[in-house]
Amino acid sequence: MAARLLFLLASLGVFLCHHAAAVHTPVAGGARAGAAAAAAGDGGTKVYVVFTERLPATAELSEADAGAAVAARHHDMIGSVLDDSSSAPDRVVYHYSRTLHGFAARLTEDEKNRLAGNDGVISVHEKVIYRPQTTRSWDFLGLPRHNDPTRLPFESDVIIGMIDSGIWPDSASFSDAGLPPPPAKWKGVCSSNFTSCNNKIIGARSYKDGNTTFSVLDDEGHGTHTASTAAGVPVPGASLGGLAGGTARGAVPGARLAVYKVCWEDGCSSEDILAAFDDAVADGVDVISASLGTGMAFDYAADAMAVASFHAAARGVFVSTSAGNSGPELGSVSNVAPWLASAAASTTDRRIVSDIVLGDGTRVAGNAITAAFGYLGKPSLLMDPAGDCDEKNLAGKRYKGAVLLCGGAEFAESAAMAATGADGAVVFRFRDHDMDTAFSDALPVVAVMEEEYDKIAAYYNSTRRPTATVLKSNTVKDTAAPAVAEFSSRGPNVITYGVLKPDISAPGVDILAAWTPKASISGDEADNRKAKFNIISGTSMACPHVTGAAAYVKSAHPRWSHAAVLSALVTTATPMGSGGEPEAELAYGAGQVDPMRARYPGLVYDAGVEDYVAFLCAQGYNSSQIATVTGKKSAACSGEAIAGAVGDLNYPTIAVPVLNYGVAFAAEFPRTVTNVGPAESVYRATVTTVPGVDVEVSPDVLAFGAGKKKLSFKVRVSGKLVPVNGTMGASAAVVWSDGRHHVRSPIYVFPHKHVM
Repeated sequence: MAARLLFLLASLGVFLCHHAAAVHTPVAGGARAGAAAAAAGDGGTKVYVVFTERLPATAELSEADAGAAVAARHHDMIGSVLDDSSSAPDRVVYHYSRTLHGFAARLTEDEKNRLAGNDGVISVHEKVIYRPQTTRSWDFLGLPRHNDPTRLPFESDVIIGMIDSGIWPDSASFSDAGLPPPPAKWKGVCSSNFTSCNNKIIGARSYKDGNTTFSVLDDEGHGTHTASTAAGVPVPGASLGGLAGGTARGAVPGARLAVYKVCWEDGCSSEDILAAFDDAVADGVDVISASLGTGMAFDYAADAMAVASFHAAARGVFVSTSAGNSGPELGSVSNVAPWLASAAASTTDRRIVSDIVLGDGTRVAGNAITAAFGYLGKPSLLMDPAGDCDEKNLAGKRYKGAVLLCGGAEFAESAAMAATGADGAVVFRFRDHDMDTAFSDALPVVAVMEEEYDKIAAYYNSTRRPTATVLKSNTVKDTAAPAVAEFSSRGPNVITYGVLKPDISAPGVDILAAWTPKASISGDEADNRKAKFNIISGTSMACPHVTGAAAYVKSAHPRWSHAAVLSALVTTATPMGSGGEPEAELAYGAGQVDPMRARYPGLVYDAGVEDYVAFLCAQGYNSSQIATVTGKKSAACSGEAIAGAVGDLNYPTIAVPVLNYGVAFAAEFPRTVTNVGPAESVYRATVTTVPGVDVEVSPDVLAFGAGKKKLSFKVRVSGKLVPVNGTMGASAAVVWSDGRHHVRSPIYVFPHKHVM
């Protein structure tokens, strides 16, 4: 898509439409010539590219009919702002209705400014030339690069608090060129020992065992990587040793960063995390990104992240966290409180592979990140160290210039292998999905499937002088994306089965972003390679994608609550499931985050402190536990709240835990939606479900007006869960639509006694 966008924007300047016509819809007749004149400034107009919301009603139409419907919508938008008697069709240069959503048109400065405030308009850009390519994750999510200076005032008011391992401020990703001074709401500081604050990094603090004077500089790379993923400015030519090259960028390049270092060599302590949250909220951040987890879920009152996030949400701060890297084990998702967002990791359409060529010419497919190893591509002697490739077996042994056959990846140790002087190693993984992620090691370690490893071993045993050549990593198209990563932690939410976690998925596999020179590429002390950008994977990488998407929404709706932003992200997510994940929504939540659609969701499921307290009461919490979470001793449960159910929480998804397969069930879920679109709107509900599960919505029509911004309904889910090969539960959904917005709430029915 980036290449097409580059060509498109270039074509606005030179109008080489012979190719663009196959991808984009040009206007008819002589409009191109008129547009060419306008591009040069004729009549006081300029050509602007306008990105809009996707028109949902066109999904089922033929390409021609969809194009006509989109064109009509564009004409309405343009016609509403024209200063003169000219017609909207005469002003249009292109309609984008195939892979992009928007149009190019000739507009005056005043017309452009009015159009930018039109409902449904995402952003307006004066014609520019984009350079190929990006690092894929934000492009894959459909978020365009922002070169429109009119967006800067909105983005620059958004402050993201990064609670992580610090930052490397000298990275080009954190340049403050063109940014104004911090917004007046900012109350934070930069530590006295951190002299690199600018108009991009506007705050920097560190926390370790009560000491706040340690350096904020990133020794590990994790914090630098996550910060640049969320809000890094565009850096052309970024790559890891030529691998995955393009323009590295965040979702909101104009957003400010406030850095709170809590992670050190020995981990991230809860007391430090609480102090960081405390400061961040008071400092005035709008979004907090915390790619931290414990490997298991704790009761809300015993979970520092849950408690800290409650207070952040109470102040209107959106909190984004990682789901955890303990998948595919069920019930392994660790950040599960309903007032924080839990991000699962998904793939993008770019995979990193590294193959091996045996001495007999056989090429074996594998994966690894082998960038910055200068000796690759030459045959090496293939050797079997006769045992696991760990410190115990390899200590004192030398295999200089060899490629080692190391067996199962779970038993191989990078530093131990590197200490032998080997050129590389081959390991195998047991599961197919394990191959969706490539890793860096202190030496090139190529992972293959077990059956492929057996073929390599057979060649080794049949040849007097076996050799193997490890090839440099390269990227290939992954047509199966997005799919949830094998390592991504799964639900259900073991603290509250009736709240679906994780909430949403975002790119977390093979993500290129900024890095610190204080850490090696692999993070291994035996590795002396350094890089300005690095490729790593984890739900820690998914978390800042959700952070960036939330900041993108906040830039348009700064007063929205955490719940409203979460609802916008969840109800506009792209449904997943084509990857065949048996855990379905327990693996990927509502689906893949879509920042563009989330800015204008139509309806939101809002919630506040009183709703969360009622939820805790329904959970069975006593006054002491509630006080721990809320910080208010006066917190008490009303009789109504005690009699309620956790499913009564106004959450954008619905989890239905049932006793077991074949056991009849019925549950009712009250919900309230707030209209954040046009005042006069009528939404109709549609239901998707599977055999054995009935879903009823009452009422199924919601008519909003000037005095009706909030309307309520009930969802009744009943039936008998039927086991289906390859699945654990049943996926359903309620979708509210006014013809323009599709507000989708996933429903997942699962036998919690059975799956756990």
